[in-house]
Amino acid sequence: MLNKNIETFIACDCDYKDAKTVMFGAPFDSTTSFRPGTRFGPPAIRSESYGIETYSPYQNKDMEDICVMDSGDIELKIGDTNAVLEQIEERAAQILADGKRPMMIGGEHLVTLGAFRAAAQLYPDAHIIHFDAHADLREDYLGVKNSHACVLRRCWDIIGDDRIHQFGIRSGERAEFEFAKIHTDMHPFGLEDVYSVVKELSMSKKPVYFTVDLDVMDPSIFPGTGTPEAGGVMFEELRRAAVCVCSKLNIVGCDVNELSPHYDHSGVSTAVACKLIREMLLAMS
Repeated sequence: MLNKNIETFIACDCDYKDAKTVMFGAPFDSTTSFRPGTRFGPPAIRSESYGIETYSPYQNKDMEDICVMDSGDIELKIGDTNAVLEQIEERAAQILADGKRPMMIGGEHLVTLGAFRAAAQLYPDAHIIHFDAHADLREDYLGVKNSHACVLRRCWDIIGDDRIHQFGIRSGERAEFEFAKIHTDMHPFGLEDVYSVVKELSMSKKPVYFTVDLDVMDPSIFPGTGTPEAGGVMFEELRRAAVCVCSKLNIVGCDVNELSPHYDHSGVSTAVACKLIREMLLAMS
């Protein structure tokens, strides 16, 4: 049984046995290819979450009325990427085995691979919904296959064609976009097509893993990230789409990643991440 973290995300202090969703942090950024610092994202999100209300006027729901546990950050074996992925997989697998939903806070985007491995073991027919600025479909990055630039390609290795649904993508190699035309369901530049995909997946009741790279947002409102990419979505567009995904689909696991808080001294990026996480947790409830 997992124990509560001393400092939790706001109102996520439920006992493990009662929790429906269990949060944990994966403070890892060893394969970051541009600006490092996402390892500081999870503790910053916890600390700054106390600057927002537990109540969401968008959904008329309150964090005080749902049962979420924050189990804290994994003490990762920094320097050994494969060991880190195994640690993340073990934590997610434990939560899933106990009939609960893991929600991971990254960290760089590679951490998704560890959590999704666990989800795919239990739900081999799972789909992925992926919000991001970057395709993350490279076969390797400078010869390294387990890189944040390759994370969705490694997930594709597990589940194959037509089960990865990508939105907001506006950056990548030509080869990644060509790969996506054949192997994934990519909707570049915006989130407008999310609603039709959600409708289709909700009818099939397929298990879904939802991963949000926060750099899907425009850096004018979310500069606190390692690889900012101009031309992203606004917060309200992201909030609406994320709430739709979380409230209408069979979400078996999810993550929010790629906050590097020290690149935004105003703290706005961290506040934006906190509010999105609150809305996702409430929508899944």
